[in-house]
Amino acid sequence: MRVLGIDYGDRNVGLALSDALRITAQPLTTYRLGNLGDEDRKFFRDLVAEKDIGEVVIGYPLRMDGSSGRRVEKTRAFATWLERAVGIRPVFWDERLSTHQAMGFVHEQKIRIKAKRSAVNQISAAIILQSYLDSKRADADISQDR
Repeated sequence: MRVLGIDYGDRNVGLALSDALRITAQPLTTYRLGNLGDEDRKFFRDLVAEKDIGEVVIGYPLRMDGSSGRRVEKTRAFATWLERAVGIRPVFWDERLSTHQAMGFVHEQKIRIKAKRSAVNQISAAIILQSYLDSKRADADISQDR
């Protein structure tokens, strides 16, 4: 089973997907949210079934000082909706600086202006997911060393 990475925004949601071995994360797409109704529910249910997703990681938008704000509340509300929609409890993962990293990557790659926002969302989701996957692998390595 694969892991889905999500960079949540009020309207645009960046999505990334792990490989089957859960080693690498690849940008997938940017999804434009509606009103969290039937169409959105169907999109995420179909995605989970089609891509064999068994785990979901959502970027947790903490402030640089580690405190939470309105974005955290909105992200938690989306995570609750998503869990009800697809039946998978999301894991929250610190996303500080992921958008900054993604914007740097997009700038280096000279991506067209129209495609930049979508690319940043997807790359941010991939950065969040890759960080999570790396952490899980590091935890497993530490457990094996004991």
